[in-house]
Amino acid sequence: MTTPLVDTSSDATISPQSQPPAVSPVGHAGARVAVVERSAFAVDGFLALLLALALVALGVWRIVTLATSGVDAPNAGEIAAVVVPLLLAPLVFSSVVVIQPGQTKVVQFFGRYVGTARRTGLSMLLPLTTKRKVSVRVNNFETNVLKVNDADGNPVEIAAIIVWQVADTAKALFAVEAYHDFVKVQSEAALRHVATTHPYDDPGGKGESLRGSTDVVSGELATEVAARVIVAGVEILEVRISHLAYAPEIAQAMLQRQQASAIIAARSMIVDGAVGMVEMALARLEAEDIVVLDDERKAAMVSNLLVVLCSEAKAHPVVNAGSLYN
Repeated sequence: MTTPLVDTSSDATISPQSQPPAVSPVGHAGARVAVVERSAFAVDGFLALLLALALVALGVWRIVTLATSGVDAPNAGEIAAVVVPLLLAPLVFSSVVVIQPGQTKVVQFFGRYVGTARRTGLSMLLPLTTKRKVSVRVNNFETNVLKVNDADGNPVEIAAIIVWQVADTAKALFAVEAYHDFVKVQSEAALRHVATTHPYDDPGGKGESLRGSTDVVSGELATEVAARVIVAGVEILEVRISHLAYAPEIAQAMLQRQQASAIIAARSMIVDGAVGMVEMALARLEAEDIVVLDDERKAAMVSNLLVVLCSEAKAHPVVNAGSLYN
């Protein structure tokens, strides 16, 4: 006899049958997919057509034989010899299907999965079965433009192109409700997740970003999408980001920041070049003993050269017609 469990907090008696069930696995590991693609029985369709025509000819011949024999009441065997070929012929005709390249036929016998026919051309499958067409050609689609927050919390717009193909026709039909919609929804979910793990831009150039590491982000996105849609028997061939931009509400501010960064980088390069040119000029003057300048005159010359070289506007020099120091 089973001893009931007693809840001391409320003095309520709880039977083992009323305990909550064990928690099921979460994620794709918990998906109960018991069907796997296998080959269906198939024979050459031309042989099936010849067999069906032979059955029709046999039935017609038996009818003509009975009509010319003058028998008023044929027995059961003679009737069966006429009826059976004429019944088998439509059955054989109904089992003949045409499978185009890149297409398959998923065969079910009264609801039970029998197999998948991938042989192209004219084939005869099992009679009294339903045959559903599933394409194994390469498909692609572009996700909707999604607005997500990147790793820095900035709202960005992102979209991707997904290239996919059905690898297991049985899982595609029976493991999920509608595999086309399933691939689209899971692709957008993976795109949202990957976009939130990277910043839009990395000014320092030391890390990965959505804009600067497109190949790396596309690889991560392809891996995550493939892991999400494997339950539907779908393989991901390629994933590429097709649209990436800041959201309109912050686009102007981010553009100003990018312009400021570009201006600072350009100014830094101009200053480095100007300092090098001034250093070269002073070194040439001293090396060739053209003129001897004290520290004060060197400082004035450096200042004038830097102003001329770093100025955005065109410089207008003043010609000194006097002595060296006037």
